[in-house]
Amino acid sequence: MSRATSINLSLQGRVQRSAMRVLAKTPLGVLQRRTRVNADGERLLPEIAVVAFASRHVPGAALMNGSVGASRVTLDEASAAMAEDFPPFAIEEDLEIPSPDGPISATWYRVEAKGARGLIVFLHGGGFVVGSRASHDSLVRALAVASGADVLSIDYRLAPEHVFPAAVDDCVAAFRFAVEKAADWGLDPRKIVVAGDSAGGNLSTVVAQQVRDDAVVPCLQLLIYPAVDLSTKRPSVHEFSEGLFLTEADMDFFTATYLPSPEMLDDPRATPLKGDLAGLAPAHIVVAGFDPLRDEGLEYAAALERAGVEVTLERVGGMIHGFANMGLISPTARAVVGRMADAAARAMDAVN
Repeated sequence: MSRATSINLSLQGRVQRSAMRVLAKTPLGVLQRRTRVNADGERLLPEIAVVAFASRHVPGAALMNGSVGASRVTLDEASAAMAEDFPPFAIEEDLEIPSPDGPISATWYRVEAKGARGLIVFLHGGGFVVGSRASHDSLVRALAVASGADVLSIDYRLAPEHVFPAAVDDCVAAFRFAVEKAADWGLDPRKIVVAGDSAGGNLSTVVAQQVRDDAVVPCLQLLIYPAVDLSTKRPSVHEFSEGLFLTEADMDFFTATYLPSPEMLDDPRATPLKGDLAGLAPAHIVVAGFDPLRDEGLEYAAALERAGVEVTLERVGGMIHGFANMGLISPTARAVVGRMADAAARAMDAVN
């Protein structure tokens, strides 16, 4: 059993978990109210509207809560409060990945001892500042179960302790480690998906760009509401500036904390939309209708297609940023995560 991904909930966390279990069992018709409609006519799903309300009014439910250290703890707890339950996996092994900058902590998940279809290297979100293997434990378990693949979940270095490009260096090193280690785990190294949400989506596609000329590259980029352009604010940032979990103020803080200098905004390792997109691995991109990052995700999908990259895109109209971690309360979230896993499985199976 992984120690690194286990969260001992505080009293407040246990109360939140209990409340979320009640919400999960509440018929959606009871929750249906006049929820928010965005400029494109999409309506916020009722169970997600409850989460958005909590992020504004419930202590500890916002993404950033005081200090960075406190916010890291509360995000782990909030994620655990909305996490699906899974039985123990055959393998849940914490390990250290060697790198020139020191060991990188990771957890290897395998659902059944008999083996796996391939491997998902997962890079968690959190604005390059918060988030962890623990905060995304339920999501990676859901992906592993639904895809039939192993998952290697990475705790890359975070800002402000380690600013750009430390996270990039760790994630590239982790992917290359996975390629080298795959055969030892009984896996085909060509059947590796690089995946991540938000900042992890940024890092996933940056990894795809950085390893493009390696002998082994990802068979798929799974980009979940990715942050792909730190240099420009699009209309969705202004439309969903506050009140929907991820705020414009959060985004500004994350960028200023991650990048030592504004001059780095145009570096493709920070803003992959400005990188060379030709020849990248196929991509499956998921965006949420009420997410400040929605428009850059849509623009990135279009840019990849113009560069000749095979892209599948799912726009989930009634969702907010972070919904993939809300499987306990949202049937839609569970269904979308299932389709993410299906995309990963198809990409692995397509490898000859």
